[in-house]
Amino acid sequence: MPPRSTPTQRQKRVGAELRKMRLAAGVTTEYAAGLLGIDRTKVSNMEAGVRAITPERVRVLACNYACRDEAYIDALADMAGNRKRGWWEAYRGQLPAGLLDIAELEWNARNIRAGLAMHVPGLLQSDGYARSLFTAALPPLSAAEIELRVAQRMQRQQVLHREHPVAYTGYVHEAALRVEFGGPKVMRAQLSHLCDVSEHDNITVRVIPFKAGAFPGAGQSVVYAEGPVPQLDTVELDSAHGPEFTHGQSQLDKYRSHLDWMETASLSPEASRDFIHELTRQP
Repeated sequence: MPPRSTPTQRQKRVGAELRKMRLAAGVTTEYAAGLLGIDRTKVSNMEAGVRAITPERVRVLACNYACRDEAYIDALADMAGNRKRGWWEAYRGQLPAGLLDIAELEWNARNIRAGLAMHVPGLLQSDGYARSLFTAALPPLSAAEIELRVAQRMQRQQVLHREHPVAYTGYVHEAALRVEFGGPKVMRAQLSHLCDVSEHDNITVRVIPFKAGAFPGAGQSVVYAEGPVPQLDTVELDSAHGPEFTHGQSQLDKYRSHLDWMETASLSPEASRDFIHELTRQP
């Protein structure tokens, strides 16, 4: 298989897991190359996500690395073998790769928990609200670039409404509900949209009120996507230069703790819905 010039985060993750497995077994790339009958540089490329690997080779390596976690091996082999083009690929070359990686992460997640302090979660945004966010971007985006981003963000939301929708919990700080992105009319429509989507069985919206006081972390957006097995969970963090993805065990533990704190500090789903309804009635 030819090398990839720009591997996706999901492709990089397969390689990272193989490297982690190899290091845990205490063997070299030369050993792995011998198992597969290839050059050691190809093994390094596989571990970097630059070169694809077949499910069969994943299983060969796992067996010889003495990995006995069948559920983990099956999930990793499935990731390696799934080469279907997702809907987000239509945007490749038109939008930053990080935005496509987010869409792919959400599409393949079993469960998503998101915590935000300054914005409504992307999967719960109205088109007007999303447009106001992109309009405020620096450096400024052209009108065409803004509309392209809005269209892709709206398409991302199909994970919540497809035949087998993802289970989603959004923890939203009161501050995010009071910042009037797009002005009062746009914000009122966004709040009404939040109330509507929170009625879906697979969507939970919980508000963290100002009275909850101080909160852990740096206040950035946190999205925790559960994989098919816990070892393949991923955290996505928003930053000014684009999304960052992390999956080290200590990082996963830390951000799970952050979201657990939000769960405890937030209002119940019913009280959150009432809270948002009350905001829509304020002048």
